[in-house]
Amino acid sequence: MNILVLCDDLWHPGEVIVRGLTPLKQYGYDLDVVMAPRDILTPDMLRRYEVIINARSNMHSPANASTPWFSPGTAVMPKDFRDYIEEGHGFLALHAGNSYRLTDPSGMVELNGNHFVSHPPQCTVTAKPVGTHPITDGIGEFSFRDEHYMIEVHAEDIHVFLHTVSDTEAGTQIAGYTRTFGKGRFCCLTPGHNLSVFEQESFAKLLRNALAWCAGN
Repeated sequence: MNILVLCDDLWHPGEVIVRGLTPLKQYGYDLDVVMAPRDILTPDMLRRYEVIINARSNMHSPANASTPWFSPGTAVMPKDFRDYIEEGHGFLALHAGNSYRLTDPSGMVELNGNHFVSHPPQCTVTAKPVGTHPITDGIGEFSFRDEHYMIEVHAEDIHVFLHTVSDTEAGTQIAGYTRTFGKGRFCCLTPGHNLSVFEQESFAKLLRNALAWCAGN
């Protein structure tokens, strides 16, 4: 499976994502990592991949955090991601890919179906599967230390498959859900700030299942 990985911003170093996703290669995933998407991506380039993982926020780069990724003239905008999904591809918004605030003008809030509210200091977080879904097949509750993302979901077409719980003001949060656009599939997954999260087999399996679902497998 060919996967385009978009990562690296001021608060979410690309190295964490690269190291966290590298074990996927042993399962047949071919990863192409882009850390400067504003200057590299084109709509035609998107279509070389079966699934896109977005693990970054709306900034150009860590060194240029004040300049947004999405602005007039940017070759690939959120609408292009939506078109890509509708054609039959997959899209996974992973951790920082869900850090867009309600005031973000780019269109990523509408694509994701949620906006970022806050998170407490890093803490112990417990992931709890919800109902039955292919993404949580074979996965039980598991705990890890991470940023406990607090998001507000406003899309009405979601299928929630994961909650996260902590002894903080975050309490219980929606941490994973799916949507469909046209012929394609979208998945939101909020954990994944620390490398140790990716190194947990339960999360690693959850991630593999999410990618398989996004690809329609």
